[in-house]
Amino acid sequence: MKVLPYRIGHGYDVHALGEGLELWLGGVRIPHTKGCIAHSDGDVAIHALCDAMLGALALGDIGQHFPDTSDEFKGIDSRILLRRVNGLIRGHGYEVANADITIAAQRPKLAGYIGRMRETLAGDLEVDVSQVSVKATTTEHLGFTGREEGIAVWASVLLAVAQE
Repeated sequence: MKVLPYRIGHGYDVHALGEGLELWLGGVRIPHTKGCIAHSDGDVAIHALCDAMLGALALGDIGQHFPDTSDEFKGIDSRILLRRVNGLIRGHGYEVANADITIAAQRPKLAGYIGRMRETLAGDLEVDVSQVSVKATTTEHLGFTGREEGIAVWASVLLAVAQE
């Protein structure tokens, strides 16, 4: 793999919502009547972030590394997946310079959880909290997110050659 000073990656993920499931976003449990339907814990924000990190180094996507057909990953805490991806990125000589995540969900309101998400993700990425941005938006009741059928997340990441 050619070593460049910076690499940019973009990730996108969607999960349908189901009644009575726990909702995890950015490594934080959010009280809500619905949660993401998934093979893992369904943390759609972490899944998009992992895809962005893997994409930056052309290492495929989260499904290639952690297939939803494997019992090993059934119900797994997505923070474990994020730490593994971070280890892979660091093993290739890079680290996260910054990450920017946008969560689209009509409900629940997420503003009160953004700080905890940023702290949790920064800890798992081994970076300062100032290097991780998390934003939440609604879709003004439009589309599947507006109808509260699912949550969509976009993530962008800048990787830099790791400082020794």
